[in-house]
Amino acid sequence: MTMPPPEPTLPLPLDHGHLQKLVTADLVRPDHLLGAHPMTESGVEGVRFAVWAPNAQHVSVVGDFNGWNGFLHPMERLDFGFWGAFVPGALQGQRYKFRVTGVGGQTVDKSDPYGTFFEVRPATASIIWQRSFEWTDGAWLSQRSQGFDRPVSIYECHVGSWARRDDGWFLNYRDLAHRLGEYLTYMGYTHAELLGVMEHPFDGSWGYQVTGYYAPTSRLGSPEDFKYLVNHLHGLGIGVILDWVPGHFPTDEFALAHFDGAPLYEYADPRKGYHFDWNTYIFDYGRSEVVMFLIGSALRWLQDFHIDGLRVDAVASMLYLDFSRTEWVPNVHGGRENLEAIAFLKRLNEVAHHMAPGCMVIAEESTSFPGITTPTPQGLGFDYKWAMGWMNDSLAYFAKDPLYRKYDHHKLTFFNVYRTSENYVLAISHDEVVHLKKPMILKHPGDWYAQRADYRAFLALMWTTPGKKLLFMGQDFAQTTEWNHDAPLPWHLADHPDHRGVMNLVRRLNTLYRERPDWHAGDTREEGMAWISADDTDHSVYAYARRDPRPPAEGGGAWSLVVANLTPSYREGYRIGVPQGGTYRVVLSTDDGEYGGFGTQQPDLSAEGEGLHSQAHSLTLNLPPSSVLVLEPVAAAPVTELRGAVTITPELAREARHSAQAVQVERAQHAGEPNAQLDLIASVPPARTAEAPAEELLSEGRPSPGGSAAPSGEEPTGPQEPR
Repeated sequence: MTMPPPEPTLPLPLDHGHLQKLVTADLVRPDHLLGAHPMTESGVEGVRFAVWAPNAQHVSVVGDFNGWNGFLHPMERLDFGFWGAFVPGALQGQRYKFRVTGVGGQTVDKSDPYGTFFEVRPATASIIWQRSFEWTDGAWLSQRSQGFDRPVSIYECHVGSWARRDDGWFLNYRDLAHRLGEYLTYMGYTHAELLGVMEHPFDGSWGYQVTGYYAPTSRLGSPEDFKYLVNHLHGLGIGVILDWVPGHFPTDEFALAHFDGAPLYEYADPRKGYHFDWNTYIFDYGRSEVVMFLIGSALRWLQDFHIDGLRVDAVASMLYLDFSRTEWVPNVHGGRENLEAIAFLKRLNEVAHHMAPGCMVIAEESTSFPGITTPTPQGLGFDYKWAMGWMNDSLAYFAKDPLYRKYDHHKLTFFNVYRTSENYVLAISHDEVVHLKKPMILKHPGDWYAQRADYRAFLALMWTTPGKKLLFMGQDFAQTTEWNHDAPLPWHLADHPDHRGVMNLVRRLNTLYRERPDWHAGDTREEGMAWISADDTDHSVYAYARRDPRPPAEGGGAWSLVVANLTPSYREGYRIGVPQGGTYRVVLSTDDGEYGGFGTQQPDLSAEGEGLHSQAHSLTLNLPPSSVLVLEPVAAAPVTELRGAVTITPELAREARHSAQAVQVERAQHAGEPNAQLDLIASVPPARTAEAPAEELLSEGRPSPGGSAAPSGEEPTGPQEPR
C-alpha cells in the first residue's frame, strides 16, 4: 500500500533550552519534543526519535527500519536524562520500540510514551505516524463556549460496543461517525462522551488502563479516522467529550511501568505509587516531566483532535493519600491531601482553558472535597463535577418498594441542599449497569409495567432536576441486560413498543431540556429551582418549580411546575399550590401512551384562588401512578413572582432537620464559614517551578484550534464565564 506523504512537522530542537523547559514544567506540549517525528536532517529524510529515561544505562531504537537490531541505532544521552537519535530512511507506517537497558541491567523493549499510533492489540509496537487532516469545524470551535446557562445533555458511549460489524469486529471510526451521529441527532443529545478511545491493551478495562496517552485506539482505525468522527459530529452540532485517566496506569511491562528499570512515571514508594484495588501504578505528580506528560496528553486531545471536553476519571483517588489504603504517607502538614496532585489539577485546568478556549473539564469525584469547580487559585478549576451523591440517593430511593418510600422521602430532596456548592452533572454512567448492578430498568421494583412507569418517572425527575445530564448508552431504550463490552447493544429491543416508549420519552426530555431555558438556564444557580411541596411523605408526592433566573428584560422569567407521584397509587383531585392564577397546560406527562403509559386525563387546569403550600393559588390534578407531570401557565408570570414554598426560621430548622427547606436554611446560616480544605487548596500553587510567558507555552507556533493565544506575558487563566 502506498503511504501518503507525511504531514509537515516542526519538531522542537533537542537542545538544552527546550529540554530544560520540559523539566521546569514550562513546555506544555512535550510531544513536540519527544516521540517520533518525521523530518529532514542535513538533506536526508528520516525520523527523529527522543525519549525520557534518566536511569537507563543504554537506549536504542529498534523497528522495521533496522530489522529490530538494537546495535544499529543507539540513542545519544542528552541533558536531563533524555535520549535522542535520527534514523535515516525510517518511514511513515513502520513499527518501532525503544530498547531500554535499565539501571539494574535488564533490557526491555518499550513502546513510545508519546506514540501517536499503535499496533492493534495484542501487539504493542508504536507506529511512525504523522498525516494531515482537513478540518471543517471552525465555526463550531468558535462558538462552543460552555456557558453554565447552556443545556448539556451527554450520551455516554463505549466506542467498542455501541455497535459492531456483521463479522463481530469493531466499526471503523468513520462508520461510527455516521451511525452514531444520526442517532444522537435523532435523540437530541448535545454531547457524546466517548470511553475506550485512548489506546489500551485489555478490552475488559473499558479503556481505563491506558498505555497510549497520545493515541486513539487502533481497534477502530487510524488517528485521521478518529478526527473524521469528531469533525463529523461537530458538523451536526454535537460536542465530543473523552474519558481521560491521569490517576493511574497499568503495570504492563511494555508500557510506562518502571520505564527505565526503576520507578519513573510512578511514585517509588508503593504507599503512594500503587493502587492495590486496581493493580495499577499512580503517577508521580511531584515530577515536572510526569506533570507535563499528562498535560501534554490533555492538550493533544483538545488541540490536535478538537475534543470539546475531558472527563477526568477517579479524581478522588488522586486527591487523597489514604484513598482505599490502610498504609499511607501524610503530606508535609500531616494531612491526607495529595498536595502534588492538587497542584497538578490546578495547572491542568488553567492550561486547558487557556489553550483550548471553550473546552470543558469534568471531574468524576466521589467525595465532599470542596472547591472542585471553584476557579483557581482558590479551587481546582474544573467546570463540572459528577453528582455522585445525587446518583446514589436517587437509585437507593427508587430501588425501595413504594410502600416504604415514605421513610426515605428526603433522599430525593437532599440534593437541593447542596446542589449549588459545585457545578454538577447528573450522571447515570456505565458503572451503574455492570458487575451485577443490573440495567436501569430492572433496578425498579414490581412487574414489567410498574418497572417501566417507575423508570420513566426517574428519567423525568433527572431531566427536570438542576444539573447537566449524562445517560449511558442502552439505558435510553430500557436495555434489559447488563452492559457487555464484548458485544454490541441489543438494538432490536428499540423496535419493541415497550422499549420504544422509553426512547420516545428520553427524546422528548432532551427536546424540552434544550428548548426550555427554565430547564437549563438556572442549572448552577439557587434561583433555578424552588420547592412547592417537599414534605408529603405519606403520599410520596413532590412538587417544585423550575425557572429561568434571568430577568425578563434578558429573555428570562419562564417557569414550569413539576409534580411527581412516586407510588403505584392513582391520586385523583390532588391539590398543588401555584404562585399565579389562570390556565395551565401540560408540557409533559410520563403516563402518556406515546411513552407506554395509560394516558390519564387532567381536569380543568384553571388555578383556583384558594392558596396552598404558601402560594397564592392552587391547581387540582389527577396524578397517575408512578408518574411525573410538568405544567406551565399559559401566560407566565415574571420569575420574580415565584417564591419558595415556606419561610423557615432557624428555630424551625433545628426542629425539622430532615426537611429540604429547613436544611437549606441551615446551610445558608453556615455559608462563608472558614473551611480548612479550601484554605489548603488556595495555598497550593499550580504545578510549575519556573515562570514562562504564554507564547512559550504555545510550544513555538502550535496554536490551539479554538482561538489565538493570549498576548505574551499573560498567564493562563480559567474560563471567563461567571460561576
